[in-house]
Amino acid sequence: MSRRTPRLLAATLAVAALALGACAQKTDDQPAAGTGPSSAAYPVTVGKLTLDKRPEKIISLSPSVTEMLFAIGAGPQVVAADDNSNYPPEAPKSDLSGFQPNAEAIAAKNPDLVVLSNDTNKVVDQLTALKIPVLLTPAATTLDDSYRQITDLGTLTGHADAAADVTGRMKDDIGKLVKDLPQRPEKLTYYHELGTELYSATSKTFIGSLYAMAGLENIADPADADGKNGGYPQLSQEVIVKADPDFIFLADTKCCQQSAETVKARSGWSGLTAVKNNQVIALDDDIASRWGPRVVDLLRSIVDAVAKVPA
Repeated sequence: MSRRTPRLLAATLAVAALALGACAQKTDDQPAAGTGPSSAAYPVTVGKLTLDKRPEKIISLSPSVTEMLFAIGAGPQVVAADDNSNYPPEAPKSDLSGFQPNAEAIAAKNPDLVVLSNDTNKVVDQLTALKIPVLLTPAATTLDDSYRQITDLGTLTGHADAAADVTGRMKDDIGKLVKDLPQRPEKLTYYHELGTELYSATSKTFIGSLYAMAGLENIADPADADGKNGGYPQLSQEVIVKADPDFIFLADTKCCQQSAETVKARSGWSGLTAVKNNQVIALDDDIASRWGPRVVDLLRSIVDAVAKVPA
């Protein structure tokens, strides 16, 4: 399996958990085909980056960005994607690394736009010195970050109208998912598992914000109340067992082959409320670690699980 293992350093984990998802599983929601390039005239500017003409040789070094580009109809302009970009299936996956980007390897493909989420080794400065346009799209911390990145990519690639359609659909779908959730006198609690080392994500992360939309309370929040772990603390078995969450969401089903059965087999876990009530939810590792259009699928998995519990 090619997915990242949770890192011992929380900062590294945060990047790996969001920026480098892995083996994607196809869902019913297909990337939008797009309606062709928008008629917006060039040059166009996003932040400090100005493009004089539509890019036709884009390199994407982020699985989330790759999904965004294909969703807005810019897929044909993508000539190479990083080694973790496995969705959609037609994405031109390469041996380029988004986690340890190599400026020389990137430049060898003569791109006219490089989009990445990780500025390891000051690669942005290196590519800029080579006169290669670069857009840095850090891991999202809110849904607005995701919408903004999709919009920016639409502007730069000539697909502004399609990008607006994608974000509009995302907002509509998310609104429909959360509007009918039952009101509860007390919030249900949850534990989101990134890996078997028991790293989790707090409410201050992008992942945690989705659970908050579903009205859930995060048992990991006290473990990083001061934010020193970047929102990705490592919990102990004792803390999880004592918290006794109503739900356990597994984002390590493919990387680490975790399931309701393996969780139940853990020492002291069989008596947890989530286990006894069959509320251990298997997530798609990739969908749970990316901030592109498929966040709707992740939220749907969460909402569907919550909706089954009577108010």
